[in-house]
Amino acid sequence: MRFVILRKSDATMDSDIPASKELFQAMHEYDEEMKKAGALVAVERLQPTSRGTRVRFSKGEFSTVDGPFSESKELIAGVTMIEVASKEEAIAWIKRCPTLRGDVEAEYEIRPVLDCQLA
Repeated sequence: MRFVILRKSDATMDSDIPASKELFQAMHEYDEEMKKAGALVAVERLQPTSRGTRVRFSKGEFSTVDGPFSESKELIAGVTMIEVASKEEAIAWIKRCPTLRGDVEAEYEIRPVLDCQLA
């Protein structure tokens, strides 16, 4: 089964202050571990919303709004796609994520990927 894991953003993730070199290294090692286990399909960490643009379509018209965007708890900071046997295995991988250490509050959303293979 393939799952998309969405990491919800927080104030620190939506700032222009980069994470420590130690955290970057730990995340790289975590990604490599998932690759070696055959679970990792893709991973992307997103830049702050100050560098983003929203495109809206309403009543036949397009409009754009440049970031930063408020309500960081509703924003996505990263996307990972994994292929594992079950939702429980996906949760087990999240629990091993290096960003979840110490006094951190974080929220992830796990969603199964809809298989839209054409016959």
